[in-house]
Amino acid sequence: MQCPLRKTKTKMKNKLEVVILTAFPKIFDSYLNESLFKRAIAKKILKFKIVNLRDFATGKHKKIDDRPFGGGPGMVLMVEPITKALKSLGAKNKTRTILFSTRGKKLDAAMAKRLSKYDRLILISGRYEGVDERVAEALADEEVSIGDFVLSGGELPALVLSESVARFLPGFLGKLESLEELKGSYPVYTRPEEFKLGKKKLKVPQVLLSGDHKKIEEWRRK
Repeated sequence: MQCPLRKTKTKMKNKLEVVILTAFPKIFDSYLNESLFKRAIAKKILKFKIVNLRDFATGKHKKIDDRPFGGGPGMVLMVEPITKALKSLGAKNKTRTILFSTRGKKLDAAMAKRLSKYDRLILISGRYEGVDERVAEALADEEVSIGDFVLSGGELPALVLSESVARFLPGFLGKLESLEELKGSYPVYTRPEEFKLGKKKLKVPQVLLSGDHKKIEEWRRK
């Protein structure tokens, strides 16, 4: 007689840990405690660790930046507190350390999917006039840019990259739809079927009301 299989409960592990090194840790509070991120953290799909670089600064004023050698405007994040912060995290298999930079490789879906295979991502958020070049040379595995524009810091890029990567983790989205399968976006509509805007009548395309899923799919692909 064959014994029935016994169902055992296994503790779900975090699929991805995201560590963000920043001079302004409170920036992340509201965004990570809302919507998809909040749910993913509760379901242990994601784990976030926000590291305050000032905790690794020396001196009375907890200084993490200084004037650039050779002169020039602004201040530069120092290599020492970043090095100490990284050492405090300890070693972990399948870790990727990323520095945000305007000269980095452009973030796209292919990169996000590749990064989703790691167990831990360490994101270094620059500030002020930039980060000491020795961070890029010796500490970061790669430099990433989210576009051809300049921001005041790497905190927003860290959130953008985190969400783009998280979308490839099973369970993060409500639907298992691949970004690669969609091949870009298509127009979407919801109720009401007809909306009056002045003298105009804005209507939902009839094909979307037809219930014919094959025709709807063809329309979306076009």
